[in-house]
Amino acid sequence: MTKNRMEAFSDGVLAIVITIMVLELKVPHGGNWSDIQTLIPIFLSYILSFVYIGIYWNNHHHMLHTVHHVSGRILWANLHLLFWLSLIPFTTGWLGENQFGQNPAILYGINLLTCAFAYELLQAAIIKDHGTESTLKKAVGSDWKGKLSPILYVAGILLCFVNQWIGMALYVAVAVIWFIPDKRIEKTLDPA
Repeated sequence: MTKNRMEAFSDGVLAIVITIMVLELKVPHGGNWSDIQTLIPIFLSYILSFVYIGIYWNNHHHMLHTVHHVSGRILWANLHLLFWLSLIPFTTGWLGENQFGQNPAILYGINLLTCAFAYELLQAAIIKDHGTESTLKKAVGSDWKGKLSPILYVAGILLCFVNQWIGMALYVAVAVIWFIPDKRIEKTLDPA
């Protein structure tokens, strides 16, 4: 089976996720700058989640360039990832509406952690189906970013019990790590 249908479906789901998130940004009922101040936490949580969705979309796109065929295992692993990513609008909304409160920050971190595990499972399914000599396996190598991210998420979740701002700082740090362009797959596909 070819990857085109899975790729198109995934792109559609991620576009819907972003659309749902932006719909949470309600227009204030006043024309003063003070009326918009209440939206600042919602807007900041939207920005962080938009960056995360962008990171997942970008990496998913690059990963699928290494795929020659998809199996049922890959399809289910992809759906598993999309499930956790589809919860980001909910956790983002709760985080922003409650001004980065402790419990929303913990749940947001758990959501990020589940997305990271789901991405790793998809990556592992692709490598299992395409072999240890596959383009993806060669590209990810030791995958320090993939191994570090869940550790930082768990640390962030635990630190939210002490101070949610420290936990949120770790979530932002993971986004920064992944925001820096990762050329591993591009270099493997085009070694010139």
